[in-house]
Amino acid sequence: MANVSGKLPTEFPLIQLLPNMLTITAICAGLSAMREGYQGDFVTAVQLILAAAILDGLDGRIARLLGSDSRLGAELDSLADFLNFGVAPGLVLYFWVLQDLPSAAWLAVLAYAVCCVMRLARFNVTDKIPDSLDDTDPDRPCPQNAYFTGVPAPAGAMLVMLPMFLSFAFSDAPILPGIVICFYMIAVGLLMISRIPTWSFKKTTISRANVKPFLVVFGVVAAAVMIQPWSTLAFLCLAYVGMVIWGLVSRGRDARTKRI
Repeated sequence: MANVSGKLPTEFPLIQLLPNMLTITAICAGLSAMREGYQGDFVTAVQLILAAAILDGLDGRIARLLGSDSRLGAELDSLADFLNFGVAPGLVLYFWVLQDLPSAAWLAVLAYAVCCVMRLARFNVTDKIPDSLDDTDPDRPCPQNAYFTGVPAPAGAMLVMLPMFLSFAFSDAPILPGIVICFYMIAVGLLMISRIPTWSFKKTTISRANVKPFLVVFGVVAAAVMIQPWSTLAFLCLAYVGMVIWGLVSRGRDARTKRI
């Protein structure tokens, strides 16, 4: 509601603060994930990061629905993203399998975190470009192709935890050597700051004829996540990697077509 006097409001409806409350809850989840990882409860740590990812997907959308977008909320969300998707996954992986390796393993954690914060900083800068100047925006999906440039931070966190998903699903111990996980972490970090086009779900549309089949598939996936969470999450991560590869191949094919 507009303030005709030009003064800042002295009271806020509690519902208007809900998005910020969700963001703060996500921050608490990320911090608790690091604590659980340090104490060796890696399943709980990963579950807390997944909860933070769900809250991250809700807070911004609820803010837009309630009309309670604010600079404070945007800054909180950015800080939460770095903590939950740049710091927590790397530390949990470090406590899980990397801390007994040489110091180079810690460099992999740092490299991943730096790539994540650079990804978020790039997004924050480009997100301030007006829509009329959005033709060259490298992070926000444009109406023509509905692609991001680079892997978003939440997706990067899910990908970097893929070795843990596989281990929880098929073994009680890490199934990949620590040195391989180090290089894998760095590779995921580079994907976040790359210019590879990645599919944006925000701009995806579904034809009326495909709504019912889509809901059926969604229900099956949701049930699979509840029944076999780690196997399903591993499959979804691999499917996302396939989508990234497909986007890269499509981009190369389009570039060759333009040259011709």
